[in-house]
Amino acid sequence: MSKNKDTGEKPGKNKKNTSLRLDGKTLKALKIRAIEEGTSVQKIIETLVNDYLDTPKKGRS
Repeated sequence: MSKNKDTGEKPGKNKKNTSLRLDGKTLKALKIRAIEEGTSVQKIIETLVNDYLDTPKKGRS
């Protein structure tokens, strides 16, 4: 198994599992899009979550 270039660790070593429920049509479209873009559903979701977490919180003082 290859190692992560940045940390020298095996890929996924620090990853944790989670569960996500999506509408069937949504999941199918997401899988198709991932294939078209040469990526994975996991990577798309992780990117979206990281982008969300990197944005400032709205409307909270």
